Amino acid sequence: MMQTLEQIKTAIISDPENASFTSRGIKPLFSAPPIARINIVGQAPGLKAEQTRLYWNDKSGDRLREWLGVDRETFYHSDLFAVIPMDFYYPGKGKSGDLPPRKGFAEKWHPQILANLPNIELTILIGQYAQKYYLPHNTLNVTDTVKNYHEFLPHFLPLVHPSPRNQLWLKKNPWFEKDVIPILQQLIKEIL
Repeated sequence: MMQTLEQIKTAIISDPENASFTSRGIKPLFSAPPIARINIVGQAPGLKAEQTRLYWNDKSGDRLREWLGVDRETFYHSDLFAVIPMDFYYPGKGKSGDLPPRKGFAEKWHPQILANLPNIELTILIGQYAQKYYLPHNTLNVTDTVKNYHEFLPHFLPLVHPSPRNQLWLKKNPWFEKDVIPILQQLIKEIL
């Protein structure tokens, strides 16, 4: 029997693997409106997102919305965007940025959540973890996966992370903003 989104959220909160977050009063951070038409899969919430309880609420989120061609109001309040990251909790700081999402987390929760979202037309895969999980037969690195985005349409569109840390990557790969972003914006416009 399919669980409701509320039942799934309760199960995530009471999962022993999430006990360290639950004991500190931290709830899982994702959004799955039943009418959503676009799903955004990134790594995991950043520290600011966790603290403000609002996903993509930082400079990366500003750039992501710019790439999508939507304003904050549409992104957060239209119910047309689901945001289901590879982990729903901030994983902590590593040597060169945030730690990766926990292994096995998406496998456990994504299928259950997605079963409640029948209207998803496009899933945007941000970064290597989302791309490895949703494109399991793809052997390309992130740059080549994004460069060959058309191979994964109409269901998936891979992107690099919109982090300010990727400024150098964007400079080295001008084709991304020239070729991929206009296609992304066109798809979003058509779906919305």
